[in-house]
Amino acid sequence: MDKKINLYDISIRTELRSGDIGYIIYLHGKIYKIEYNYGIQFETYVAEGLIEFYNKYNPEKNRAWICEHNNKIIGFLLLMNRGKAAQLRYFLIKKEYRGIGLGNKLINLFLEFLKECKYESAYLLTTDSLKEAAHLYTNYGFKLVEEIESTAFGRTEKEQRYDII
Repeated sequence: MDKKINLYDISIRTELRSGDIGYIIYLHGKIYKIEYNYGIQFETYVAEGLIEFYNKYNPEKNRAWICEHNNKIIGFLLLMNRGKAAQLRYFLIKKEYRGIGLGNKLINLFLEFLKECKYESAYLLTTDSLKEAAHLYTNYGFKLVEEIESTAFGRTEKEQRYDII
């Protein structure tokens, strides 16, 4: 990027388009391999979850936020209906777009939609290696409620569950 990007340079849409699901899977696989050394197991986990989201999609209860800069996807988050609760999934921002407030913007959009849909609670699953994300979640009131050892993504770490009411 040649110039300093700010939040106003980013557009956020909520409708999925052809190519989005495949590209989001690709971004997760690529970024998490580079930054956290996750294996292909993580990429297939993301693929399965995005297929589930698409197959159960109801715009009144589910939402995806697709962030773009210069017509390229640079961030993503979705809210998945889980009955009385909502699940925050696939929160991703390309490294060069972090630190400009996009993560805060996405969490606020998630929380607004959560209230609009009258969900009783929300939760997310993550790992202990994603410390910056955990810091953001706790700033918005999510609390760590469970931690278990896991090798699900090709390396040993702790899977964590955060809830908010």
